Amino acid sequence: MSLSDTQKMAMREIEDLTPSLSDFHMDIWRFSEPAWREYKSSQHYVELLRQEGFEVEAGSGGMPTAFHATWGDGGPEIGLYAEYDASPGSSQDATTFRKPREGAHTWAPGFTDAHCALGVGALAGALALKRTLEKTKQPGRIHLFGECAEKVCGSKAVHAAKGYYDTLDASISYHPLSFTTALWDISNCMNWGVVFTFECPEDEPWVDNSATKALPWGPHAEVRSPGTLDALALMITTTRFTKENMFPPTGFWTVNEAVLNGSNATADNQAQRIAQIHYAVRSPLIEVQEQIIEILRRNAKHVAAITNCRVSMRWVTRTRPGLPNHALADAVFRNLESIGPAKFGPEAYTHGRALEKELGLEVSDDPFDDLCHVVTPPTVWDDLQKQALPPWQECVGADDYTEYSWHCPTVRFHTAKPILRQNTTLTHWANNSMNGIRAAIDPTWIYGGQTIAATALDLIEHDALLGTATDEYNRRRETADARCLTPLLPADFDPPTDLPWPEYVTTERGYEYQLGSPRSFGERLE
Repeated sequence: MSLSDTQKMAMREIEDLTPSLSDFHMDIWRFSEPAWREYKSSQHYVELLRQEGFEVEAGSGGMPTAFHATWGDGGPEIGLYAEYDASPGSSQDATTFRKPREGAHTWAPGFTDAHCALGVGALAGALALKRTLEKTKQPGRIHLFGECAEKVCGSKAVHAAKGYYDTLDASISYHPLSFTTALWDISNCMNWGVVFTFECPEDEPWVDNSATKALPWGPHAEVRSPGTLDALALMITTTRFTKENMFPPTGFWTVNEAVLNGSNATADNQAQRIAQIHYAVRSPLIEVQEQIIEILRRNAKHVAAITNCRVSMRWVTRTRPGLPNHALADAVFRNLESIGPAKFGPEAYTHGRALEKELGLEVSDDPFDDLCHVVTPPTVWDDLQKQALPPWQECVGADDYTEYSWHCPTVRFHTAKPILRQNTTLTHWANNSMNGIRAAIDPTWIYGGQTIAATALDLIEHDALLGTATDEYNRRRETADARCLTPLLPADFDPPTDLPWPEYVTTERGYEYQLGSPRSFGERLE
């Protein structure tokens, strides 16, 4: 199916935008800021969108690095979004050997699954759509959300809870990956995040230390409380021991943890006063999520008792599973076929072959995986995923784009970025290095932006498509789990932006990591 004249106009707009947006993408790639701390990146988006005539609410939903940009009046309201958070510990320069970006800490953040390109692809689609609607004088309202902290599935659940998606008629979700397709039935699972905070004030003595009081330097010989360092270690090991008792070993579900701070900065004869650990729980069923969270709560309470600590639990996120939409998936697939697949520049192939040599692999004419060069039909991709899933499981992985799908018809699609044929690990440093090579990554986000603009124009210009997609959306909601019809977070939810997530700041010592000071540790577990 060929593109319409209006869609071709949008493609030309993206061609005109490409040089400046390529520079913009490189800025985001260099910033490489982690979840909840994307200060420079979000500001970059806000300034550009305001220059382009969008009205922008910076800090939307009470999240300093989120935003909500709108343009246009009348017609369908189309939701798009940018992401721009990087992964701590994954810094990689655009080189053919393993090396963090110049001037960055060895374990600084870096882009693994190309959120840098994700955001610029959505931005390209939004700007091209806006310019096309201006020239053709068509009605339509564009919503471009700045969705921070996707790596912890953070902002979309908050925006949903606070009503930001309630007026949308349709939304388009885009993510660069190693293949090109639109999702059909298999969507993403839930991600529920919690942070447990252990504190040891030592208000109650751990043991009777009277026997040591008569000794010289008695306080230095006293038995201290186990404290929060031990609590942290016990929480990790206890959860590992109980993991196989959380849910039967079937289907795809995961429990991952990350330590948020380092407790005391020095080793003294005092109990460690504070420690925090973040758990991310991913599974396809609410019952599984609730069961695992309850076991974590029990573990935390027992661990606190063992170590003479008190413990609190604070929610980070609670997302819902995705709600598919075949009508929109069909429309996106037609546009993917008409526009692509993406073609990468000669420099990308030179870089890929150099990576093969560096990794000790056989050097090939085409270093990239076959899926990078084709458009895979949604049903074919769906069947591939189902082969690895039990029949009852309808979602896999985790991404908070699913929140949009409960407020309006939503489609999720991917365009391929170059991935080595002989090393297809998406987060491997060699593949990450290509996110900073223009000839490799620009075609990926350009293709994404073109598909977004073309699909949004389909929705704006063809009432039948939007009507069919809306009818399907309503039917699916009627038979869906009633608990998912409203956001799982309350409308007054306090986003966890104040928790001590890693961030870079400039001090007299230079550019370095710092930890924040939380407003609240959450609910005390008694």
